[in-house]
Amino acid sequence: MSSGTDDGGDAEVVRDQFDPDDGVLVADHLTKRFGGLIAVDDLSFAVEEQEILGFIGPNGAGKSTTFNCITGRYPPTEGTVYYRGEDVTGSTAYDMVNKGLARTFQEFRPFRDRTVLANLQTALVPDELFSTSGLLGKTRSQAIDLCERVGLGDDLYRTPEELPHAGMLRLEIGRAMATDPDLMLVDEPFAGLAEGEIGHLSDLLNELRDEGTTLVVVDHNMRGLLNLIDRAIVINFGSKIAEGTPEEIRNDPVVQEAYLGADDE
Repeated sequence: MSSGTDDGGDAEVVRDQFDPDDGVLVADHLTKRFGGLIAVDDLSFAVEEQEILGFIGPNGAGKSTTFNCITGRYPPTEGTVYYRGEDVTGSTAYDMVNKGLARTFQEFRPFRDRTVLANLQTALVPDELFSTSGLLGKTRSQAIDLCERVGLGDDLYRTPEELPHAGMLRLEIGRAMATDPDLMLVDEPFAGLAEGEIGHLSDLLNELRDEGTTLVVVDHNMRGLLNLIDRAIVINFGSKIAEGTPEEIRNDPVVQEAYLGADDE
């Protein structure tokens, strides 16, 4: 990583600048505007291989928009996204999945008319190019194993509508895992969960990291996220205001002023 400066008269502003190979995922001066609203403002960061990186910030800080720019849901207005050294800026969501990057969504997107098992069978087969007697049949045992893995082994034949909130989160994570990603972007996994449920989900994410998956986790639950991650990036109004270990973030006065006062700790 290198640094650049903008000459702003009396003040000097240091700007992070990353090279394509500074991490498995690199965002360099990422910006997203919606009309006159700047949702992501000149944001730069790198994610290291097999790291759990936390993205922290209050609601509306730009966390999910950053995910959307990385995964192809929105094209960034400015800046560059690199994945494993390749410029993937503006790639489609389909292309990013094929490259090994998966994400979950705050708004759950299962097939409402299919069982939990069928949802994961579908996710296991690219492009849904299958027949019930063909590829779907071959993925049944894989889907059952995946259900067990995410804690839905007792819910195979329920529909998504029959699951509690924690079950829907597990299904969303299972659908992302079904694409066999190298890197997962996990959006608000702790939202609405009780303390014990947060612990169980954290155990699953740690297991994935131990098996080689790199994780970027967005959440506004400061307590739960800081107990999970290796490193945190804190953003507010689309800009990075702090970066460091969980302990450094807890003790950062800028973070405390901008964020912790609004937290529910």
